[in-house]
Amino acid sequence: MIDPTLANELKCALAHFIGTEKYYRIHPKAVLTDGTNYLAETAGCYWLMDLYASHLSKIDPDVESFTCLKLNRIGTGVLIVIDDGNDNQLAKQHVEYTDFPLASFIMYGVWSGQFWVLMLTSAY
Repeated sequence: MIDPTLANELKCALAHFIGTEKYYRIHPKAVLTDGTNYLAETAGCYWLMDLYASHLSKIDPDVESFTCLKLNRIGTGVLIVIDDGNDNQLAKQHVEYTDFPLASFIMYGVWSGQFWVLMLTSAY
């Protein structure tokens, strides 16, 4: 069950991230920004960052250099869809159980020329 107080506190905190001062490597070809690193630490969701990076490793950045991860809660789990930002689906995965504190969430993965940068929408 989602704790509404925790969810609201997390949403408020995430809204303050509008850029980054540092990258945090989580995969040979993917990094987190300050905001996504904060989310991973605070919500205990490094699994989400790993899942995203894993799917991004299969995407040709010369074809798709911008991606959008959309997470939606379904019961005790979540459905994750990764698209090109125009609702053209690139990947989809259902996670049966998670204690992720938000009912829905969107983040971006942008190719930097060398690696994928996983960022909050407010940091784009």
